[in-house]
Amino acid sequence: MPPRFSYGLFMLLALVVFVVVRRFVPKPEELRRLPWQNRLALTLCAFIGGTLGAKLPFALGASAGPFTPLAWMSDGKTITTGLVGAYLLVELGKWLMGIHVKTGDTFALPLACALVVGRWGCFCNGCCYGTPTALPWGRDFGDGSIRHPTQAYESLFHLGMAFVLWLLLREGCLRGHHFQLYLIAYGIYRFLTEYIRPEPVSMGGLTFYQWVSLGLIAGMVGQWWLQRGCEPTNSRANATRATTDTSRA
Repeated sequence: MPPRFSYGLFMLLALVVFVVVRRFVPKPEELRRLPWQNRLALTLCAFIGGTLGAKLPFALGASAGPFTPLAWMSDGKTITTGLVGAYLLVELGKWLMGIHVKTGDTFALPLACALVVGRWGCFCNGCCYGTPTALPWGRDFGDGSIRHPTQAYESLFHLGMAFVLWLLLREGCLRGHHFQLYLIAYGIYRFLTEYIRPEPVSMGGLTFYQWVSLGLIAGMVGQWWLQRGCEPTNSRANATRATTDTSRA
């Protein structure tokens, strides 16, 4: 199967996984009461923000300039800024529509499950690979070097986070903070795994993606701290009620 076809197939499958899993994720009563147009708009914000954010670093570095169609249509995407873009555009959409309901818990688990699948598209396409390695599970992605399969590593990371997020939903823990926790964990993971990725080092001896990861971690920790006085009470009871209503979500 041609690599580009495999990539497209896995991306499509990841989208299907996201939609299906989100369909069954328990949603708070306030979110279910929103008009369907608003809920659809938030989903579109997440998709558009993620798509534009994932492409932004490559468009900015395009030789033709960032304001040309070629800069946005050529190869190159990164999940790191994609997650940031999705989060920011959803928050902007909520602000513009006057929505004050926390929606992150309904996006975190579906996104983690989707990325478990999507990263295998990168693996089949031979992109997003790591540095050379002598480990027995290294793979040649077409340049004659045996490299870390960082796409597979990341798929396993998202699989582990999907399990953690599922447990949090089931137990009613950290309600309203699941997406923040997910992004903090991903920022830490990506910062560390940049040391086995062939990315150029920039200011301070760190790569561009390490600086983005640090910004992501700081932003999510700061937002969590600011929200510390607005924690919902009786979390477990509310989560149990939300789970009971899953079939109507």
